[in-house]
Amino acid sequence: MLRLEDVTIRFGGLTAVNRVSMEIASHEVVGLVGPNGAGKTTLFNAISGLVKPSGGQIIFDSVNVLKTSLHARARLGIGRSFQIPQPMHELTVRENLLVAQRFGTGKVVPGKVDEILDFLGLADKAGCNAATELALSELKALEVAKALAIAPKLLLLDEVLAGLETNGKRRFMQMLTALHKKFGIGILIIEHDIETISKLCSRVCVLNFGELIADGTPEQVFSDPQVIKSYTGEQHA
Repeated sequence: MLRLEDVTIRFGGLTAVNRVSMEIASHEVVGLVGPNGAGKTTLFNAISGLVKPSGGQIIFDSVNVLKTSLHARARLGIGRSFQIPQPMHELTVRENLLVAQRFGTGKVVPGKVDEILDFLGLADKAGCNAATELALSELKALEVAKALAIAPKLLLLDEVLAGLETNGKRRFMQMLTALHKKFGIGILIIEHDIETISKLCSRVCVLNFGELIADGTPEQVFSDPQVIKSYTGEQHA
């Protein structure tokens, strides 16, 4: 479904992502991890169209999307959330989803929006001001709901669990697992919590200083000495 070929992203003299190649298959749940500044969000921005790579190819459903707009990528089926929730101000929760749905699909299907709100536990907040009346966990759920509203084939989730307390994180992880089963959507998720990633994902890719240093099962990746060193700065036996 998604294939990255030698994707490189430079900002002036800084190489943020260096010749990264990876594939995400349909319906797969993959974790993208690495230390702060490793290039994870920058890679998301390139896939979704916010950043133009300096080199390489991004292929989604056999389409080279490098020259397509954010709008076109959404229509192809790439949905994403942001680490810091970005609700549309002065709109209700439900209106946020309706706008996202029109942007991503070209039409409004209120019944689908209601289904998403109900599934993510936001039905009773549908009429609330999205920017001022939601708790953090609800704002995080709204980020996922907006991405779902475009009827995606692939969800890019950028630290949707960040800032949540332990029980909230556990509930959110259960919701993501149920979402994957219900909608059959591929998921690429950035997350720092190794335990969460290990439970949620069948595969993990690790970035360090913009380079892909590991790709495998959670067990393989998190026992890799190079990965351990990237997190701790120390080489473990």
